[in-house]
Amino acid sequence: MDSRSSDPPAGPRPADALPHTAAAAVKVVIVGGFGVGKTTMVGAVSEIKPLTTEETMTRAGVGVDDTWGVARKITTTVAMDFGRISINDELVLYLFGTPGQERFWFLWRGLFEGALGAVVLLDTRRLETSFDVIGRLEERGVPFVVAVNSFPDAPEHPLEELRQALDLPPAVPILACDARRRNSSRDVLLTLMRYLHSQAATQEAM
Repeated sequence: MDSRSSDPPAGPRPADALPHTAAAAVKVVIVGGFGVGKTTMVGAVSEIKPLTTEETMTRAGVGVDDTWGVARKITTTVAMDFGRISINDELVLYLFGTPGQERFWFLWRGLFEGALGAVVLLDTRRLETSFDVIGRLEERGVPFVVAVNSFPDAPEHPLEELRQALDLPPAVPILACDARRRNSSRDVLLTLMRYLHSQAATQEAM
């Protein structure tokens, strides 16, 4: 008898199956500079095993990638991260994490297609890396919230001071988070959903 007949069938794990109650799916993009925690957030909050495209950093990136503040980082996302989370029984979010290095930003165009909104992850040690990221979202008209990720050696600033430094409109939510923790990352996504809902309600009222 062929021993291969006892092998488990190929395909997704039963635990990864889309809930049968799901009625709507929304695409959300998690963006930010290099090493701000995008892969970590997707992995922390995803209810399925996340898809990652992390590769070991090589000497080819020396002098090209800005590793200040993340010198101990040894891997990097070269295409995207992908995960999924059910907000409730009917609403499912598909999460796409973008690569952080500027040399991979040409991939962002495809990742933004069909996205309803975005999360901008922020590292206060390298605040300047977020300016171009936010500018790209504003140019594309993609609604977003800003999440200030917690790092042990990062300086702490009042959120309203960070809002001013980033020149964020008053309506754009900004909140602190810990991308390593599922509940904290989920709160960020819920904040984005509430913001998108409020924007849609404002548009309907106009």
